[in-house]
Amino acid sequence: MLASNAISLIKLLFVKDKELYVFIHGITGYYPKDIELYKLAMIHRSKPIKLNDGHWANNERLEFLGDAVLDTVVGDFLYTSYPNKHEGFLTSTRAKIVQRESLNRIGNTLHLDSHIHALTHNSSHNSYLCGNALEALVGAVYLDQGYQRCRKFIINRLIKNHFDLNDLVKTEQNYKSRLIEWTQKYRVTIEFELVDSYSDADKNPVFRTAVILGGIYASDAAGYSKKESHQSASKKAFERLQHDPQFCEQVLSTAAN
Repeated sequence: MLASNAISLIKLLFVKDKELYVFIHGITGYYPKDIELYKLAMIHRSKPIKLNDGHWANNERLEFLGDAVLDTVVGDFLYTSYPNKHEGFLTSTRAKIVQRESLNRIGNTLHLDSHIHALTHNSSHNSYLCGNALEALVGAVYLDQGYQRCRKFIINRLIKNHFDLNDLVKTEQNYKSRLIEWTQKYRVTIEFELVDSYSDADKNPVFRTAVILGGIYASDAAGYSKKESHQSASKKAFERLQHDPQFCEQVLSTAAN
């Protein structure tokens, strides 16, 4: 390890992207082997770059990979940390950690915005620029350093530094999980129906999802991903069940015997 770091420090004297190189080391604890991966992780699709092979690229592929790695590592971490907790708890807690709001908060704290290349930082969708870039960064670390180092980065640098786990397990924010658990408890069917998809003024895709409980329309909401629209619509449906007794009774009347 010491020899590897010494070699990296020597390389640092000659690299072109010294500022990004140091920035990534400060965040991850590792000196980049392939700085190009980290440069790509900071490229928003609104301002793609042209690769040496002539193809245009942005950070969406790394974001996809980072999302998958995050789910795996966080799931593994929670499974090991809470051996006596049931699947619903593990799923709900993982969702709180990997949800867009949490990742975006961490990304802002890490000042990823200072290295992100995008045409605008002002639209509602672009408010998640840092969260999306953080997922892409995870993807870059995974490819550059391997799974074990990426796992340590996620657990030690992201989870333990930015979440109070004791407080987290007490706070339920995953409305989709809460809603599904409610329908299972009362034997009510639940459906998530994509009712519309379109692009906003900045050409970002938008999805609108409706929640159907017991065959009865409960709510709908839009989001910049299907996952986000599911969460927003679930929150509306869950709050409607809590505050509209007539609607709640109507839904419960559909329950299977």
